[in-house]
Amino acid sequence: MTFAAGIGSVIQLALGMVVNLYSTIPGAHPGSRPANYFTGSARSVAWAITAGGPGLAIHAAFGLALVVMAAGAAGRAIALRGGAAAAVLLVAALLVIGAGFNGASFLDFRGQAMSSLLMSLLAFVAVACYLLAGLLLSEPRGG
Repeated sequence: MTFAAGIGSVIQLALGMVVNLYSTIPGAHPGSRPANYFTGSARSVAWAITAGGPGLAIHAAFGLALVVMAAGAAGRAIALRGGAAAAVLLVAALLVIGAGFNGASFLDFRGQAMSSLLMSLLAFVAVACYLLAGLLLSEPRGG
């Protein structure tokens, strides 16, 4: 599951680059400029998946799936192994979730460059965590 989450993060980064280059976020859509961040963001993500165009829809839907995958990898490592690998996978899951929140902010506030930058930086660090976790998990226990 760790390998799949790492590969999924790399794919999501590539999808994000495509969206950044070829998608336009309109100034007004369901969820834009919300008074309540969480309900507005939920509406923005729903809009992105259902009406945001193919690239944005794939990126948003895959991002939601990636959050589930990252949480699953962290939960499994904590339950089965614990230790450093579990801690690194927990950090990776938190980074993926953080990237998702910045993605929602990107939608909510019409493509702010800071949200895009934070989203990609958090995702890159998550990929590094998956690489480190893979290394830690390949070592025998206690060694």
